[in-house]
Amino acid sequence: MKNIRLLLLPFSFLYGTLVSIRNILYDIGIFRSKKFNIPVISVGNLCTGGSGKTPQIEYLIRLLSPVCQLATLSRGYGRSTSGFLMVSEQSPSTEVGDEPRQFKHKFPSVPVAVDGDRVHGIKKLCRDISSLGIVLLDDAFQHRAVKPGLSILLTDFSDRYDKDMVLPAGNLREFRSGAKRADVIIVTKCPETLSPIEKRCITRDLKPQAYQHVYFSKIIYGRLISLTIQNKQPDQNEIKLQATTRVLLLTGIANAEPLFQYISAKTKNIRHIRFSDHHEYSMVELLNLKQQFDQLNGSDKIIITTEKDAMRIDKSGLLEVVQDLPLFYLPIEASFLFDESESFNKFIRDYVKGFRRGTESIGRF
Repeated sequence: MKNIRLLLLPFSFLYGTLVSIRNILYDIGIFRSKKFNIPVISVGNLCTGGSGKTPQIEYLIRLLSPVCQLATLSRGYGRSTSGFLMVSEQSPSTEVGDEPRQFKHKFPSVPVAVDGDRVHGIKKLCRDISSLGIVLLDDAFQHRAVKPGLSILLTDFSDRYDKDMVLPAGNLREFRSGAKRADVIIVTKCPETLSPIEKRCITRDLKPQAYQHVYFSKIIYGRLISLTIQNKQPDQNEIKLQATTRVLLLTGIANAEPLFQYISAKTKNIRHIRFSDHHEYSMVELLNLKQQFDQLNGSDKIIITTEKDAMRIDKSGLLEVVQDLPLFYLPIEASFLFDESESFNKFIRDYVKGFRRGTESIGRF
């Protein structure tokens, strides 16, 4: 594998150089970046795959929605539609993407939109929502056509960008130097036991600029929520995984290892059915899931999937296939380590409160 990566290095250099040229053209004004007169917060990463963007957006929604009217805007990865769409609680993931559907499912009162053209999307949201006060951009770090007022860059603890290479030899979308555009860097999915010494070492390796704030976060798993028997299970808080429980784990996300480790700490009886990120499930695959579940020995058995996967299963024609199975999803939240949640919250609130129409008052701007 290492030798293959070495062979791909020239292509990585070429790809990274082309992206750098594009970034330089934005930096010097040949390509225009649009600024808006409302707070725009971008959450993204340097790598392909998951680094915890969805729970971070949800953290910001919980933090800021009591302050003023906000909306989220995503590209809507993998959707069959195009252009601008407002997401409703009935929108299937095939039309809007799984993350936007999840946002709307969890926060029904928050406007959620998808548009590949973020500039057009923000303009449309501003026109349609007169009280709009904040826009949260999902996965927009490389979308230079919009100049956010605040840019948050995420990097996975186990797959940090300072240890990676550019595509195709690695997983980075651009050279590591692109991290300089961020105002905030968050190392996500950290172990709860991360020590202050490890924190200092990682911060040193990331080489943040003087204007950049570095935070560390972990994943908190919620209680199991039934996807198929909500009306038959009156007290879901009683559902506990025991050492004897047999788990059929179904995932179609970029990195399922943290979830697998979390379940492994409760039971070793796990069979993992793994699909690629954003996988859209078919009826045949769910029939196969049902067959594999029936093959598990014993009566203490359960199917667990992620919240994103649940958004792709919960649609007409599919859910009926597994309606009689104990199928649950496990929601997650982001939580900051080292008692830094108040520091982060204050930083975000100060940006929003200090914003003046047509100006930005934080970071490099």
